[in-house]
Amino acid sequence: MSGELPVPLPAELRYSAADPYAVRLSLGAPAAPPVDWVFARSLLAQGLSRPTGSGDVVVFPERRYRPDAIRILLRTRAGAALLEVSGAVVTAFLQRAHAVVPPGTEHRHIDLDHVVDQLTAGRE
Repeated sequence: MSGELPVPLPAELRYSAADPYAVRLSLGAPAAPPVDWVFARSLLAQGLSRPTGSGDVVVFPERRYRPDAIRILLRTRAGAALLEVSGAVVTAFLQRAHAVVPPGTEHRHIDLDHVVDQLTAGRE
């Protein structure tokens, strides 16, 4: 990753009240189907101001060269990718997501019957 030239990559952040704790980061590439990464909405929000995350997804502010940027590190067994995103874009996205489901109210938007059905499907 260090020393490599940046490559523009189409990306889209999505949020749905149907999965209130999560955000989806959809990454596209020319001539390839998009790849979705799903991670905690709170991880994205906390990453605006401080490094957060310790697994496959780590989010942290880039203060040295681009003070308004945040970086999202995505890791798999096969390798890693470091994305840089405008902090203003992420902030606006989170404001819209918080308007749909305010932080702390996520539990009110979970359909427990549906979750139980998914967990027990095929176990009869």
